[in-house]
Amino acid sequence: METLSKMMEHQHDVDHEELYTGLGRGFWHAVGEVASANAEMDFLSSTCSDPVYHFDSERVEGATQMLREFWGRTVLQTQAKEYQGARRSLGQLFHSLQDFYSHSNWVEMGQQAVYLHLLHPEEPSVPVASEETPTCAECYRFSCYNNLLEKMIRQTEPLLTTGYFSAYPVKPPGKCSHGGILDSSRHQGAEGGINKDSTSPLFSPHHYLHKEAAHLATTATLRVLHDLHNEVGPKSFLRLFSVQQPPTLVFVMDTTGSMFEEITAARLRALSIIQARKKSQRTSLHGTFILVPFHDPGFGPVMETDDPYQFMQYMEDLTALGGGDEPEMCLSALQLALTHSPPLSEIFVFTDASPKDHHLESAVQALILEKQTKVNFLLTEDLSFTGRGKGMRKRKRRESLSPGRFSLYSSLSSLSGGMTIFTTKTDIHNVSAIVEDTTTSSKVTLLHAECESDSSNSFRVDKAVSKVILHITGQLTHCELVSPSGVQQSLPGTDGPLAVLDSPKGLNRISLLPPLETGIWQLTVKTIGPMTFNVLGDSSLDFLYYFAREANETHPGLRKMEGSPIAGVPVFLVVTVTGMSPNEEASFSHVTLVGPNGESLQEVLLNSTSSHWFEEELVGYMDSVPRKPFSMRLSGKDRRGNLLERVSTEMIRPTHVQIKVHSAPHLLPGHSSTVLFEIINHGPSRHFSLSAKDDHRHLSHPYQQRLFIGARGSVKREIELRTPHTAQAGTAITLTLTVQAEDLPDSFINYAVVHLAVIPEEPDKMPPACSYLHMESSCPSLCSQRSWKVSLEAKDRGHSGLASIQLAQGEGTLVLSEVSMQRREEHFPQLHEETTVGVHLPLLQPQKDTSEHHFGTESEQRLDGVQLFKGDHPVNISEWTKGKPVIMHYSSGCCAPHAEIVLWDRAGNMRQCHLKARQERALREKNRAHSGESTSWLVLMLWGHLTLTFINDHK
Repeated sequence: METLSKMMEHQHDVDHEELYTGLGRGFWHAVGEVASANAEMDFLSSTCSDPVYHFDSERVEGATQMLREFWGRTVLQTQAKEYQGARRSLGQLFHSLQDFYSHSNWVEMGQQAVYLHLLHPEEPSVPVASEETPTCAECYRFSCYNNLLEKMIRQTEPLLTTGYFSAYPVKPPGKCSHGGILDSSRHQGAEGGINKDSTSPLFSPHHYLHKEAAHLATTATLRVLHDLHNEVGPKSFLRLFSVQQPPTLVFVMDTTGSMFEEITAARLRALSIIQARKKSQRTSLHGTFILVPFHDPGFGPVMETDDPYQFMQYMEDLTALGGGDEPEMCLSALQLALTHSPPLSEIFVFTDASPKDHHLESAVQALILEKQTKVNFLLTEDLSFTGRGKGMRKRKRRESLSPGRFSLYSSLSSLSGGMTIFTTKTDIHNVSAIVEDTTTSSKVTLLHAECESDSSNSFRVDKAVSKVILHITGQLTHCELVSPSGVQQSLPGTDGPLAVLDSPKGLNRISLLPPLETGIWQLTVKTIGPMTFNVLGDSSLDFLYYFAREANETHPGLRKMEGSPIAGVPVFLVVTVTGMSPNEEASFSHVTLVGPNGESLQEVLLNSTSSHWFEEELVGYMDSVPRKPFSMRLSGKDRRGNLLERVSTEMIRPTHVQIKVHSAPHLLPGHSSTVLFEIINHGPSRHFSLSAKDDHRHLSHPYQQRLFIGARGSVKREIELRTPHTAQAGTAITLTLTVQAEDLPDSFINYAVVHLAVIPEEPDKMPPACSYLHMESSCPSLCSQRSWKVSLEAKDRGHSGLASIQLAQGEGTLVLSEVSMQRREEHFPQLHEETTVGVHLPLLQPQKDTSEHHFGTESEQRLDGVQLFKGDHPVNISEWTKGKPVIMHYSSGCCAPHAEIVLWDRAGNMRQCHLKARQERALREKNRAHSGESTSWLVLMLWGHLTLTFINDHK
């Protein structure tokens, strides 16, 4: 709002309420992307337990360096106009930055300002307490007052510390814990904790300072936004958050010889849209324009610009020349358009040919659903000729071709909530009016339905809607429109009081006449053949949604689900209402799940997480996701009691299979990177087909694999991408993973879209890291009777890769293993495709690779376990890891309760990992009353106090 106001200082009639409501649905979606990236830091296996991402365990130096890397990536990707990647980096930055104020003793020092040194190295720094320096006194209560030692909070020359969390890294004696009932380190001296994550003493021993920590975290977040604005400029800053951005205009154009009329129509529509935006533009933001041409066998390149005149030049340069016979590379071009267009876009495909690249169907479906983008196909064919005119390719008559040759287009538009329009070359200009109808700002959907025959439907017009237009595809024979007051009009027919009809072949456009009557309108339609109808209105009021599952690992909360929801299982529905004025009072009570034929499948009641609902999310609980595909209708009332309704048009398809991504590394020019993921089968045993595709061909071979997954089982897999030396820093790479059941491909399909970014290669100064995975280490006073075990993950945070590992101290045994995802069956019979769980196998001794390497296979290797003992030389593992993490299993007798592992990367950076067994002891009397705590009780308590306790972090 501040940036917008400054850009409009020359205007004297600025309405700030109008500015707020006009921020746009895209803005709230962009904010949601930042917030999701923030939250994911607590859920992703690659970040949730690593103290460097959370300013835990006194890893202040490493966390500060990571924070500055996030800043660099955010700026780089914003300047490269890779805004989705920039929003993810910004969300990660915010998480670590906000954690600092909650997890450190900065607030307890009495600091009233933010710690500028974190992102500004030139600013003064505060020394961090050494590993030998005690920082906390014992605290045996949930609420810990004055447990920080004097030297940690004194006014002159204080020391900085952060709380240790869980069992790794081992907390030295006298150090502060994170604290709270989810932190196992709170029972180790010094007992207690210092976190300020929440207002609840159960989770936050310094809960009484939560308000102060949250205020400083908010101030620091705002400072980052100011710095980012100054770094990239106001226009790029607003584009990063999609502020007041008109809908992106995306054309996918067939450029073969028969497409002259279609290209001309698209060109004229683009010009009309640009001229209209120029007249109404108040912030000088014209929106984004994307053009992707295709023919046979070529497609692309993507022509993307924020300059409308540059886009018109692209359109002028299009020519309809050459090309072969049917079919063409339409889906390849559509895939490019989807990856480059922002979420919530509307794409228009002009073609007269069927698709040649059917193999991309699942990838295109995944991108449509992930970005909630509508795809409209404008299909033309003039049946009066078999080929005429210079440069026109010869085309067979439609009736002589396969009747279902366009069925894939219809399926994709149906999935997205778009339309497939069959028209002729003489009518294409009039039909293309749909482009202007749907790409104006503040366009919302009041009704979307598909029918095979005659149909009767209703839609609601409320006072927040100012203009309504109806689109009906198919051959319309009769239409009856009834207003809320009972006035009727038949279409086609003479001019009537309610609407006017424009009816070029294939598309019927019905515009309601002013003054617009509010209430329920009835629409009865008769057509020859199937039809799709869409009712659009002008309104800022709309909604966004996502599905979430309960997470009970390191902290309670809701985690956004990847891909489609799982049929038959419970799920949370999270809704954000957009475009409401802060001064407007309204309440939204429920969401109706609407089936493919318009039937109501389920009603989901919504509860606000705040009394100021417009600033928060509405949450509903579904005890079982329907097995049928469905869309959603949000219902509520304004302050006068008038009903409000909005619908989502994309068709959600519940499934029984899920893809969970565990790691999504950044890409470096000239290096290989590995994406780790897991496929989970929530249904009975069956065979699945897994595929992976990326938009920059960093997968040098098409990835396709057949899997067998047992009932309620899972398998883990990995994908290796090789980034060429020529890759430009800031480039965004989209990897699309899809999995579907072979016996029921339409019903059991799911996806994960992994967004990766190329970052510049700089000197690797980051040491490797150890992350705790599992520990069995309770040792009795008689140490000879028991042993202790710990499992850790070693990974390199830099780009050079792990080089060697040594057991420097300890009387036990260290065994190395890797999370092995794909192996040839003849070498690993125990990992046959029927395996239902991921398996850790010992690392393999390296051996020269004499076989041709393909993705999905591994080079010839000997199966030799690697064990390390104290005194052994460091083991070279650089040829094994290839940038992947290594699992370390250490076991020892309790009489040797200490161990030290040393890691090196290829750049020579070193990390010492200290391990220590826990000693069994009785809880002190003051803690006995709380010994029955459990996660399930905790979750029930949380939901019971949802309106009283706000928990914003896991530590």
